Amino acid sequence: MDVLDLSRWQFGITTVYHFILVPLTIGLAPMIAIMQTMWVVTKKDHWYRLTKFFGKMFLINFALGVATGIVQEFQFGMNWSEYSRFVGDVFGAPLALEGLVAFFMESTFLGLWIFGWGRLPRLVHLATIWLVAIGVNASAYFIIAANSFMQHPVGAIYNPETGRAELTSIWALLTNNTALAAFPHAVAGGFLTAATFVAGIGGWWMVRNMRRANAVRSSDPVEADRLEGDARTLFRPATRMGMLVMIISGIGLFVTGDVQAKLMFEQQPMKMASAESLCHTETDPNFSILTIGTHNDCDGVTHVLDMPYVLSYLAEGKLSGVTLQGVEDLQAQYEEQFGPGNYKPNLFVTYWSFRAMIGLAAGSAALALAGLWVTRRGRVPDQKWFGWLAIAAIPTPFLANSAGWIFTEMGRQPWVVHPNPTGVDMIRLTVDQGVSDHAPATVLVSLIAFTVVYAALGVVWFWLIRKYAMQGPLSHDAQPPGEHDDDEPGDTGQPKQLSFAY
Repeated sequence: MDVLDLSRWQFGITTVYHFILVPLTIGLAPMIAIMQTMWVVTKKDHWYRLTKFFGKMFLINFALGVATGIVQEFQFGMNWSEYSRFVGDVFGAPLALEGLVAFFMESTFLGLWIFGWGRLPRLVHLATIWLVAIGVNASAYFIIAANSFMQHPVGAIYNPETGRAELTSIWALLTNNTALAAFPHAVAGGFLTAATFVAGIGGWWMVRNMRRANAVRSSDPVEADRLEGDARTLFRPATRMGMLVMIISGIGLFVTGDVQAKLMFEQQPMKMASAESLCHTETDPNFSILTIGTHNDCDGVTHVLDMPYVLSYLAEGKLSGVTLQGVEDLQAQYEEQFGPGNYKPNLFVTYWSFRAMIGLAAGSAALALAGLWVTRRGRVPDQKWFGWLAIAAIPTPFLANSAGWIFTEMGRQPWVVHPNPTGVDMIRLTVDQGVSDHAPATVLVSLIAFTVVYAALGVVWFWLIRKYAMQGPLSHDAQPPGEHDDDEPGDTGQPKQLSFAY
């Protein structure tokens, strides 16, 4: 492989790994804030325990997300220096805001939340986790605004003397309609991931406790009552909360995905034509569910299963009368507009990542529907199949989110900065124009190093998450008397012992 292929592999591997962690952070922070709010309002012990329990796993995910995310920004200068030179004046602004505003906000208040248990007044401590949740999502918005410039450049002009894009309006950059459509879609995906995570772990523990309670009922009724009590008052509320958020976020994904698809058809028609393996321009083409072929040759793809009306609605919100451009016709158009070259993305990856994004979300839907049924009218299930379904559903939204970003980025190829069809003509850059002039061996060494380090971090992340999920809420996670009371009887004014255990 040449330096371009190696650089793309390195950026792809590190980015996909980092983004596995991001959706859980985006969605879990607000859910933990809601749990703690429920405890503050109701003073019920189980909400306190759930806050501590899922808080530990949030911290693990957040820490590894920060560690892997730092590498992303360094890579712009390492392997993509020509890209950085071309868009640095524009791209640096949202990245600076993400670091100086959002990241400092979330990290500062996260520290206060961790070490503030028993030290800060109840409402002040609650405010810290809500500020963390706001900071996490603000960070996501600034990153998406930066990425949206690559998808649809706005708020900049091209300087022919320097050969660079130069920022003219930070407001236009931050209110890019591509960012405004992508952000709620990404947030909905984050909430679906976190909700599935919470419902999956809660559902597994609920079934496990009920089965253990049934097994020891005759020999140890006290222990059986304790296990059933936790299943009913601790894990069932967590599972129901997760399923409610899953339904709301699933609806949000459907609505925001529809908005984003219509923008893509307008701004990046080649991406959407490739997502359907639509080779030639057609009026009212069917939506492809299944094809046969390698996709190396567009005309060699056989559409096996199609659905009418869907694609026309996705494109323009109409059921008929919609003409969509095909891959081959767009290729000819781009050659005439931008010069000779291959303007087709990898059809196989674009086509199947789009379907993986949609299909893998069905795992969360299955858990939500089954969970609502088995927990209806106060029921606490002990069916083994539901426990296995709860665990099996957890990775599906992680993979769906990753597939969505692979589709978004790979479908844009060969552009690293896609031309705006109504914008400044010269603000465009292909991937091969943006790569650094390194020796292939140099990039190969860093590719191997990052892959090995990230693999090790992946093992650590999985081991820690699994350890604390299997451990469950510990006895010292129970609410201590007077926790967070501002006027606690017998308060000596001395600092209270830190009660957040890792």
